[in-house]
Amino acid sequence: MAKYLFIYHGGEHPETEEETAEVLDAWGNWLGSMGAAVIDGGNPVGMSSTVNPDGSVTDNGGANPASGYGLIEASGLDDAVAKAKGCPILQAGGSIELAEAIDM
Repeated sequence: MAKYLFIYHGGEHPETEEETAEVLDAWGNWLGSMGAAVIDGGNPVGMSSTVNPDGSVTDNGGANPASGYGLIEASGLDDAVAKAKGCPILQAGGSIELAEAIDM
């Protein structure tokens, strides 16, 4: 089995405590549905900084800043895509970037 880094981009933030509870339940249900395939359920992330080749730092998160991550086991890209399609961030207007994590 391969490991895939799920990099979450965008998504609207819940505005009320009730919405927050619903979102957290949705994430818990989605992650729970994958069982042992979840290596690291991940977390949201703050604004990113980019270190450029000249050593300067850009603090704007880039063109499509990450909003979170997860590490999920999958049999291949098609399986990773199928698992990603159930992610609650998609219903919140976000997207998921998938990248195979290569063991060295």
